Amino acid sequence: MEAELTRNILKKVRQIEVRTNRLVNDSLAGNYHSVFKGRGMNFDEVREYVPGDDIRSIDWNVTARTGIPHIKKFTEERELTIMLMIDISSSGEFGSKASSKREIMAEIGSVLAFSAVRNNDKVGLILYTDFIELYIPPQKGRSHILRVIREILFFQPRGKQTDLTVPLNFINQVAKRKCVAFLISDFCLPGNFDDSLQKLMPKMRVSNRRHDLISLLVSDPREAELPDVGWITLEDAESGEQVVINTSDPEMRQAYMEQAKGRRDQINRAIRSSGVDLLELSTDDSYIPPLLNFFKIRMRRAGR
Repeated sequence: MEAELTRNILKKVRQIEVRTNRLVNDSLAGNYHSVFKGRGMNFDEVREYVPGDDIRSIDWNVTARTGIPHIKKFTEERELTIMLMIDISSSGEFGSKASSKREIMAEIGSVLAFSAVRNNDKVGLILYTDFIELYIPPQKGRSHILRVIREILFFQPRGKQTDLTVPLNFINQVAKRKCVAFLISDFCLPGNFDDSLQKLMPKMRVSNRRHDLISLLVSDPREAELPDVGWITLEDAESGEQVVINTSDPEMRQAYMEQAKGRRDQINRAIRSSGVDLLELSTDDSYIPPLLNFFKIRMRRAGR
């Protein structure tokens, strides 16, 4: 039984690897590298001065010793650390289409991880609910990436609820150097929505000052609009709270849609006002076009 489970897990991981590798090769090659460049310069070599070289690069010690002008050559520091912070709370299990929100989050994480390893960057993983469920320190290499993907897909959380301040506090403690941090979640905030949002924003601003924080919001169309199917029971996957509603009532459906849109707009405004980039994705659409567009916007903004 355990051997069969292991085989199934490895098969699923392999499927994800094949699919995401193809997406990285066909759609994302070059974009990742252009967007997430290194944060500094490394000394490469000293060579003789050639007319047209920047005189500010002259190495005066070597020039004085040899009597011939020499300059210092630098190369861009390419290596980055990518941190994937993925929400594995119970609300992620929902999906009205072919894939659940958690499955989409896992595939997006896999695409980003393979893009990073292709560029010789380190990748770390933080899985969270309302506490840190798993932390894998950043490393390089295919075997490490496959372990990251396996955990994203199959880790069984102990918690059910979401607290987005938890991974933000954690990354500020463990990541001593600046990294690119992807906060991937459905942003189903616990308790009072307004209070939770007010609590979250200062944490996001602090994390964004220390790192390059990027938020990815994954939603499902049924969270924004209800079908006309009569009386149904809705249950909050995280709190267990239930409510019975009549979806045949057009006023009920309209109120539901307006409330969902209002919350989504609040989250959108709050995140963007804190200076954090936000990418919105859905289970019923391919995430590749919006991801590519997101990369292009960042490249234009950086003037690259």
